[in-house]
Amino acid sequence: MNNPLPIPAPRRDVFEMLNGNQPLKEKLVNAHEAVKAQVPSIKRISITLYDSDTGMLKTYINSSNGSNPLGNYESHIDNAPSLKSILEQGLPRVVNNMVTLENGKNEHTKRIGRQGYAASYTLPMFNNGVFFGFIFYNSNKIDAFNEKTLWHLDLFGHMISLMVINEISTIKTLSAAVKTTGKLSHVRDEETGSHLDRMSRFSRVIAMGLAGKYDLDDEYIEHIFMFSPLHDIGKIGIPDSILLKPGKLDEEERSIMNTHTTIGGHMIEDMIDNFYLRGLEYIDVLRNIALYHHEAVNGKGYPRGLNHDDIPLEARIVAVADVFDALTSKRSYKEAWTNEKAIDMLKEMAGEHLDADCVQALLNQLDKVVEIQEQFKEDPYG
Repeated sequence: MNNPLPIPAPRRDVFEMLNGNQPLKEKLVNAHEAVKAQVPSIKRISITLYDSDTGMLKTYINSSNGSNPLGNYESHIDNAPSLKSILEQGLPRVVNNMVTLENGKNEHTKRIGRQGYAASYTLPMFNNGVFFGFIFYNSNKIDAFNEKTLWHLDLFGHMISLMVINEISTIKTLSAAVKTTGKLSHVRDEETGSHLDRMSRFSRVIAMGLAGKYDLDDEYIEHIFMFSPLHDIGKIGIPDSILLKPGKLDEEERSIMNTHTTIGGHMIEDMIDNFYLRGLEYIDVLRNIALYHHEAVNGKGYPRGLNHDDIPLEARIVAVADVFDALTSKRSYKEAWTNEKAIDMLKEMAGEHLDADCVQALLNQLDKVVEIQEQFKEDPYG
């Protein structure tokens, strides 16, 4: 009798975390565990994203469950010359003894130094040749990085980069699809690309201002920034005779216009299915922004008449950003208001229509507001 062939023992895939539908943060934590199996001294992996339109570096996610030395932090790349040098050269940077950076003047350098890390390895991330951020490995051991450890970290770094690219690209593809559909449907509504650029960044400014009070992490804040341009997606379903009417809407027309929130909610659900987004972290943020950005804290908004904290925070944030930019933008039926006049109106609306905390968070950072307005002015030639 022939002896049966032995059944090979199953082997665990080191990268099996990529097969699941976990949130990006959880995947990064799992990747960190796999990294530590090769380089035990790595205590933290973090991701910083780059906004090419503004030159800002923004903290995004990290693998540590404890204190986060760079939570809710952003800086212009010109203020981080060592990182800018990495970008210009397109090559990683090894710092085998963080003592050499102890006298750094930049806030991010000081914060990392206070955390007690002994060495770091920084890799730039590129998508089809376009720079979009950095991966940072932090070690508690001096001289932690040699050619062998760097080989492993490069391998994991490219895997992590692909994970981030996959999530960010999905959101950008979704946003691009909406913009394209809007153009095909002749949805103009005078809300230009510059309006979306401004209001999404105003939303981020407000969220950053509320981070301490509401314990908002960087990933949540970044998703508000990425999802806020989709707030009025439902206007695609509003007839042009109403959407593009130059004068004031009558009661029936206003009622139809108000349905853009529920239309948007249905469209979001369709896109979640069509783009396979069920597992995307913070997908509820997108739903809530589209559905509830016209709710009012006094309960007189739509579509559900929610009030105060029953309105999701992300919707309250986007509402303030959207109203402020609408007031300070030119429309066919009005001239652009000055910031001073718009601020007075926000103060009147605070606590009645708009969330008072969100209004104050914007007013506390008017220098950033003006900077955004200067950078994303309307193009008079369209």
